[in-house]
Amino acid sequence: MRGRTTKFMSMLAVVLMLGACTNKDKGSVAGEGDLNAADRTQISQGVDTANGVVPGSQQDLVVNVGDRIFFGYDQYDLTAEARATVERQATWLKTYANVSVIVEGHCDERGTREYNLALGEKRAMAVRNYLIANGVAPNRVQTISYGKERPVILGSDNTSWAQNRRGVLVVQ
Repeated sequence: MRGRTTKFMSMLAVVLMLGACTNKDKGSVAGEGDLNAADRTQISQGVDTANGVVPGSQQDLVVNVGDRIFFGYDQYDLTAEARATVERQATWLKTYANVSVIVEGHCDERGTREYNLALGEKRAMAVRNYLIANGVAPNRVQTISYGKERPVILGSDNTSWAQNRRGVLVVQ
């Protein structure tokens, strides 16, 4: 019995040693052998493994720049904060010259459907015009108004309304 246990333990040691030898990926770039297969796949597909974001994607825009700006009640002019966000969006779009976007205009629930569709269009156009003024080609930026039809937060209070009065960039 003792001989079998010793033989089994010896075989187990050999298997473990062989397994340890095959963990490193031969021919890999320095430091890449420490990556798992999913990370290597993401690198080959252009994904930033630090945060799992594909450069030039909607998620990249959201994470690194911000995809939305907010408007005051019954307003479509860009605040200083909104202009700063749109300027970052324009810089991002110039970095990813193959990316086109749709600017969505949204409103809160107050007012008629027709009024809010018109206001949402003015909001979307304000963002579009500022992107163009900051060097983005006009043919890369479309607009659409959803008025009050697509609230991001349901509720009839100032906090909800403020989040629903927005312009959103959507990567096509």
